Amino acid sequence: MLSGAAATLRHRAPSHLLHLRCQMLCSPPSSSLFTATSPADLPTRPGPPPIRVALTESAGRGVFATRGIGSGELIHSAKPLVTHPSASHLLKVCYYCLRKMGKESSLVSDESPSSYCFCCEGCREQSKVFSEVEKRADWSSYDEHCRLRGLKYPFMVKRLACMVISGAVSADCLDILQPANLPQGTLAEMEEEFKLLKYTFEKAQFQDELIAFLTEQWYISVLARIRVNAFRIELVGGLYEDLLTSAAALVATDVSVGNAVYMMPSFYNHDCDPNIHIVWVDNADAKLKALCDIKEGEELRICYIDASMDQEARQKILAEGFGFQCCCLRCLEGD
Repeated sequence: MLSGAAATLRHRAPSHLLHLRCQMLCSPPSSSLFTATSPADLPTRPGPPPIRVALTESAGRGVFATRGIGSGELIHSAKPLVTHPSASHLLKVCYYCLRKMGKESSLVSDESPSSYCFCCEGCREQSKVFSEVEKRADWSSYDEHCRLRGLKYPFMVKRLACMVISGAVSADCLDILQPANLPQGTLAEMEEEFKLLKYTFEKAQFQDELIAFLTEQWYISVLARIRVNAFRIELVGGLYEDLLTSAAALVATDVSVGNAVYMMPSFYNHDCDPNIHIVWVDNADAKLKALCDIKEGEELRICYIDASMDQEARQKILAEGFGFQCCCLRCLEGD
């Protein structure tokens, strides 16, 4: 999810592999998974979304339209690889899908030192890919360390580590994503967090072979990728059909309920005048919609930040948060 000067730092994968992963990991509007080629006996099955991943001339990987896309068209949806609620919303949203909780519908779990909620039995069941591992350890020291320092991404690394231990994902599942550039001071903090994380698993007496992947190098690599590829989830609520009528749906009035990392949305490059945008309606499932008519072969770009800010503010945030200087047309024109 980088652009401009950061292009040279991208983790390059063969173009055929990127295209295959695009087909495997990107959901069409009406289904969560699809095959690259629909079987002949299922002619009504939705086809893949009209996009492909390829290398750009100046910004590493990018996502391109494989046909004309009309303004307002829902291009695809995407389910997160890993999520975590923000500390202030831990008991206000579903611990799995980040849906806002209603008092009458919440299912509270007391199987952990820090209780959490689920919006439904289905989410409780799906959460077992990390919660069954998580509840075996005492996370009080690790969680307190992160909260006192205002850290959010180490919670996502913790959840991912639990998913690896449970066998739900591989330890290298995020390797295809671009990592952030890390200053030396940040590396020192990460080393401290890693020691706390590993100590927590060791104290819980997990078998050595289950946590063999958990090295300092793995921790820093995963955290570096999460830092630059995680999306702030701001739920807009309301009817999805209503949201598609306006790009204003991108800006939600609620504060962030948590963070999530996706595969396909992380391949989109930035533009301060984007042609698509990403919306979260009532949970962490992302929906990407065209803001204007898009031609076949045109690159699809999202805006990583608040596009209403002035040029100086945008450049500062993009440089500090994403590690590149934006050279989009809007910035070049001084808008």
